[in-house]
Amino acid sequence: MGPDAVLSPAQKAAKRKEEATGKADSLEKALNVVFKGGDQGFVDLKLERVEQINHNTKKFRFAFPNPDDVSGLHTTSALITKYQGPEMDKPVIRPYTPTSPDGNRIPPYDESVLSMEPPQRLEFKGPISKYPWSPNKHDTITLIAGGTGITPNPEDKTKVNLIYGNIAEEDILLKQEFQHLENMYPQRFRAFYMLDKPSDTWTHGTGHVNKELLKTVLPEPKEKDFKIFVCGPPGMYKAISGMKKSPAEQGELSGMLKEMGYSEDQVYKF
Repeated sequence: MGPDAVLSPAQKAAKRKEEATGKADSLEKALNVVFKGGDQGFVDLKLERVEQINHNTKKFRFAFPNPDDVSGLHTTSALITKYQGPEMDKPVIRPYTPTSPDGNRIPPYDESVLSMEPPQRLEFKGPISKYPWSPNKHDTITLIAGGTGITPNPEDKTKVNLIYGNIAEEDILLKQEFQHLENMYPQRFRAFYMLDKPSDTWTHGTGHVNKELLKTVLPEPKEKDFKIFVCGPPGMYKAISGMKKSPAEQGELSGMLKEMGYSEDQVYKF
């Protein structure tokens, strides 16, 4: 009988979190971490390259001070950016989530940042922790996303369902990467797409995320060890889960998920 056999599920989860935290602390000590949080303040980085992804999305790569630097970011954490152009009276401050594991590509959604060109510089501060993730924390997670950027998912044994709503097909970020994941891991990753303005050749869902789709994808409320994550525009929050009370408070669960019998501890709003 192994040493974990006498532990309760909650104790096992706490142990996994402690082990993950310990590994992260050891990694930070061993490597040169760029974003340390706390009282560090803003870190100034040079824009190295800009790549046009689609009609309204660019991929920005910023250079760390040293080639062997690592970001220090963990899954579900974000960064604060501060940018002030030459003709701007006040800086623009926005939160962003990097789109690469090394943490140096940022999906801009502010016009002033979108206009940046190499070798301009941008200030960063973080990491800002969101949901406390650790590998294998849940058997299954479902990501309900609308009109939002997509970031890497944890590389563990968690089963991942993605419900991704957009206006048109060209707005779907990382669609090829998702198809690759579905082909490589058919038992662990599934993507479901919904479009407001589909083309004549579109074969997936149309309209907004609805109860019928949620019933198809989500585990039943009575099942154990799963989590539903919601991220999108205000209208989507109101319809599916209800709005957050504040940036730090989840607020009451409402909308479709409440009507379908899910509880507040089964849902997390980004």
